[in-house]
Amino acid sequence: MQSASRQLRGQERAITANRQTSWAFADAFVAEDEALRWARDRARESGLPSVSPGTGAALRLLAATADAKAVAEIGTGTGVSGIYLLHGMRPDGVLTTVDPEPDRQQFAREAFRTAGFAANRARFIPGRALDVLPRLADGGYDLVFCDGDRLESLDYLAESLRLLRPGGLVCFEGVFADGRTVDSASQPAEILRVRELLRAVRESQELIPSLLPVGDGLLCAVRRA
Repeated sequence: MQSASRQLRGQERAITANRQTSWAFADAFVAEDEALRWARDRARESGLPSVSPGTGAALRLLAATADAKAVAEIGTGTGVSGIYLLHGMRPDGVLTTVDPEPDRQQFAREAFRTAGFAANRARFIPGRALDVLPRLADGGYDLVFCDGDRLESLDYLAESLRLLRPGGLVCFEGVFADGRTVDSASQPAEILRVRELLRAVRESQELIPSLLPVGDGLLCAVRRA
């Protein structure tokens, strides 16, 4: 029995190691250009997290698949995710990006310019997301990307359902929360809210969901037509 148990543990370690290697390979699969590296450096200097290359590549793919012309982003940061989204959008597409810190948006403006995007490709709105989102048009967006306050994630979901056209996508960054989402230990309110978000998206009759194991977890869902 003990021998069989040791064998299973060995298999589990091998599977885990293989997956970690595969995930690391997938996350580094897409090379980043100068504009993205510049934006990442600004995020690092500011102490801000930014989406991983794998997450960015997934966002670019989803924007391209949706043939997105209008995208709303909650959490501009220094522009890393915005560059990926703009690369996936239609050439005439406009990214509306919301952040409570105007200084961060200035970094993003420069990053977008360095990436070669015209100024009219992005609309920067400073302010708290839940103050700004109600002013955006119903059904006017092809994709909504949420990378803001985890405590507000259920409110972001409700606003996204209003903003998205039928067939549009909503995505939430960081739902693994560095492993805390599935950790059985006592967790802070923001992690409990992420768990509520996961349940709400999975059980919604309006959404077709998927949880992508890229970066720190990308929760995606399509609004049913």
